[in-house]
Amino acid sequence: MVSVKIKEGHHIQISPGKHSELIRDTIEQMAPRFLPNSTLIYVGDTGEKWGYYDQELAGNLLFNVQQHGKMPDVILYVEDKKWLVLVESVTSHGPVDSKRYIELEELFGNMNELICL
Repeated sequence: MVSVKIKEGHHIQISPGKHSELIRDTIEQMAPRFLPNSTLIYVGDTGEKWGYYDQELAGNLLFNVQQHGKMPDVILYVEDKKWLVLVESVTSHGPVDSKRYIELEELFGNMNELICL
Protein backbone atom coordinates (compact mmCIF):
# COMPACT_ATOMS: atom_id res chain seq x y z
CA MET A 1 0.00 0.00 0.00
CA VAL A 2 1.05 3.61 -0.56
CA SER A 3 0.68 5.97 2.40
CA VAL A 4 -0.51 9.48 1.49
CA LYS A 5 -0.48 12.40 3.92
CA ILE A 6 -3.69 14.27 3.16
CA LYS A 7 -3.41 16.77 6.02
CA GLU A 8 -1.44 17.22 9.21
CA GLY A 9 -1.74 14.06 11.26
CA HIS A 10 -3.98 12.26 8.75
CA HIS A 11 -2.80 9.62 6.27
CA ILE A 12 -4.70 7.30 3.96
CA GLN A 13 -3.58 4.09 2.29
CA ILE A 14 -4.13 3.62 -1.44
CA SER A 15 -3.36 0.70 -3.74
CA PRO A 16 0.30 0.00 -4.48
CA GLY A 17 1.86 0.97 -7.81
CA LYS A 18 3.45 3.77 -9.82
CA HIS A 19 0.08 5.46 -10.38
CA SER A 20 -0.51 5.72 -6.63
CA GLU A 21 3.06 6.89 -6.03
CA LEU A 22 2.45 9.70 -8.52
CA ILE A 23 -0.79 10.60 -6.73
CA ARG A 24 1.11 10.71 -3.42
CA ASP A 25 3.84 12.90 -4.92
CA THR A 26 1.23 15.22 -6.41
CA ILE A 27 -0.43 15.72 -3.02
CA GLU A 28 2.67 15.81 -0.84
CA GLN A 29 5.17 17.58 -3.12
CA MET A 30 3.52 19.32 -6.08
CA ALA A 31 0.53 20.84 -4.30
CA PRO A 32 2.46 22.52 -1.45
CA ARG A 33 5.04 23.87 -3.90
CA PHE A 34 2.85 25.08 -6.76
CA LEU A 35 -0.57 25.40 -5.10
CA PRO A 36 0.26 26.63 -1.60
CA ASN A 37 -2.67 26.64 0.83
CA SER A 38 -4.70 24.40 -1.46
CA THR A 39 -7.17 22.02 0.15
CA LEU A 40 -7.49 18.40 -0.90
CA ILE A 41 -11.05 17.46 -1.82
CA TYR A 42 -10.75 14.09 -3.53
CA VAL A 43 -8.28 11.27 -4.12
CA GLY A 44 -9.18 8.36 -6.37
CA ASP A 45 -7.74 4.91 -5.81
CA THR A 46 -7.48 2.21 -8.45
CA GLY A 47 -8.33 -0.48 -5.90
CA GLU A 48 -10.88 1.01 -3.51
CA LYS A 49 -11.99 3.77 -5.93
CA TRP A 50 -12.65 6.19 -3.06
CA GLY A 51 -9.33 6.98 -1.45
CA TYR A 52 -10.53 10.24 0.13
CA TYR A 53 -13.48 12.57 -0.37
CA ASP A 54 -14.29 15.78 1.53
CA GLN A 55 -18.02 15.74 0.79
CA GLU A 56 -18.73 18.84 2.87
CA LEU A 57 -16.25 21.03 0.97
CA ALA A 58 -17.36 19.60 -2.37
CA GLY A 59 -20.97 20.40 -1.48
CA ASN A 60 -20.01 23.95 -0.50
CA LEU A 61 -18.40 24.33 -3.93
CA LEU A 62 -21.59 23.02 -5.56
CA PHE A 63 -20.37 19.75 -6.99
CA ASN A 64 -20.83 16.17 -5.93
CA VAL A 65 -18.73 13.13 -6.78
CA GLN A 66 -21.11 10.58 -8.22
CA GLN A 67 -19.30 8.54 -10.87
CA HIS A 68 -15.84 7.50 -9.76
CA GLY A 69 -14.86 6.25 -13.22
CA LYS A 70 -15.19 9.74 -14.68
CA MET A 71 -13.43 11.55 -11.84
CA PRO A 72 -9.88 12.88 -12.07
CA ASP A 73 -7.32 11.27 -9.76
CA VAL A 74 -6.93 14.29 -7.47
CA ILE A 75 -9.05 17.40 -6.86
CA LEU A 76 -7.58 20.39 -5.03
CA TYR A 77 -9.19 23.71 -4.18
CA VAL A 78 -7.27 26.99 -3.97
CA GLU A 79 -9.65 29.24 -2.05
CA ASP A 80 -7.92 32.62 -2.50
CA LYS A 81 -7.93 32.17 -6.30
CA LYS A 82 -11.26 30.30 -6.41
CA TRP A 83 -9.58 27.52 -8.45
CA LEU A 84 -10.71 23.95 -8.61
CA VAL A 85 -7.65 22.04 -9.82
CA LEU A 86 -8.22 18.64 -11.43
CA VAL A 87 -5.18 16.38 -11.65
CA GLU A 88 -4.84 13.32 -13.85
CA SER A 89 -1.96 11.14 -12.63
CA VAL A 90 -0.90 9.31 -15.75
CA THR A 91 2.18 7.11 -15.79
CA SER A 92 1.69 5.44 -19.16
CA HIS A 93 -0.22 7.86 -21.42
CA GLY A 94 0.19 11.41 -22.68
CA PRO A 95 -1.48 14.62 -21.52
CA VAL A 96 -5.22 15.12 -21.11
CA ASP A 97 -6.75 14.87 -24.59
CA SER A 98 -9.79 16.73 -25.88
CA LYS A 99 -12.16 13.82 -25.17
CA ARG A 100 -11.05 13.66 -21.54
CA TYR A 101 -11.19 17.44 -21.18
CA ILE A 102 -14.81 17.39 -22.39
CA GLU A 103 -15.67 14.64 -19.85
CA LEU A 104 -14.20 16.73 -17.04
CA GLU A 105 -15.92 19.85 -18.31
CA GLU A 106 -19.26 18.02 -18.21
CA LEU A 107 -18.64 16.98 -14.59
CA PHE A 108 -17.45 20.41 -13.45
CA GLY A 109 -19.09 22.74 -15.98
CA ASN A 110 -20.72 24.84 -13.27
CA MET A 111 -17.30 25.94 -11.98
CA ASN A 112 -15.98 29.29 -13.24
CA GLU A 113 -12.44 28.13 -14.01
CA LEU A 114 -11.43 24.61 -15.04
CA ILE A 115 -7.74 23.77 -14.68
CA CYS A 116 -6.60 20.29 -15.71
CA LEU A 117 -3.07 19.13 -14.88
